[in-house]
Amino acid sequence: MCGIVGIYLKNKKLSKDLGKYLTGMMEGMATRGPDSAGFAIYSNNKKSKEYKYSICLLNDFSFSAFKKIIIKKFKKLKLKQHSDHVVITSEENPKKLLSFISSEIKDVSLVGYGKSIEIFKQVGNPRDVIKNFQLDKFSGTHAIGHTRMATESAITTNGSHPYSTGQDECLVHNGSLSNHNNLRRNLIKQGQTFGSQNDTEVAAGYISNSLSKKISLKETLVNGLKDLDGFYTFITGTKEGFAIVRDEIACKPAVIAETNDYVAIASEFQAMAHLPGVNAAKIFEPEPGVVYSWGK
Repeated sequence: MCGIVGIYLKNKKLSKDLGKYLTGMMEGMATRGPDSAGFAIYSNNKKSKEYKYSICLLNDFSFSAFKKIIIKKFKKLKLKQHSDHVVITSEENPKKLLSFISSEIKDVSLVGYGKSIEIFKQVGNPRDVIKNFQLDKFSGTHAIGHTRMATESAITTNGSHPYSTGQDECLVHNGSLSNHNNLRRNLIKQGQTFGSQNDTEVAAGYISNSLSKKISLKETLVNGLKDLDGFYTFITGTKEGFAIVRDEIACKPAVIAETNDYVAIASEFQAMAHLPGVNAAKIFEPEPGVVYSWGK
């Protein structure tokens, strides 16, 4: 049992409140996933030449030590610390910067990167994680979040959601996949890399691999109904928006609330009760095996 949430703002005037809305949603899902929590925030940065890299500092590796190493190699970048995470902003070629981080800096892990996305996740009670990252201060266009009750892998940061396996892409998942080991082997043969044994990362890799072949997100998720065995509710984010799909058995709960200002998704309605105008929203349960998406 895990908690998943997402919110997409139709009314861009509400962007400054995105973090506040997501904070309440994740707090509402804290009892569904007490082991760890994470969230992805998207901002409208698509025309910028800059990329953002979300980095987790491991094993008490300090921000100052990380900064000293990275600025010695790359001069034109900005660093912002959020608890044990660092967001790097740079126009540097992604392959060059990512290669340096993975090969030259120990005790860090890449959480995600892209022009629009920032990802943060930690082990611990979701309410503490939210406080550590000051989620309520974030602004943006849309966001997804997860509270985890560990079932498939260890309680670690690498075992936490969201998972990002492609530029500006991420996935949160409530459920379990039974064929993730075979899928992982097949995806590795196709060039996909993985940093954990978590089944959700395999699903994220499946989506990234499909999108890299210019297959649309909707078609990718429809194909996944055949290729991903198990029971699940997914919310997947891209720089344009997000989508939700439940497997055809649909034993994992989800509810959607849509108004003229936003679309909100959660495992339970209580996570959305604080949102403005929610009592007048169109509220419905997504149908099994149907992909719902918002954004381009």
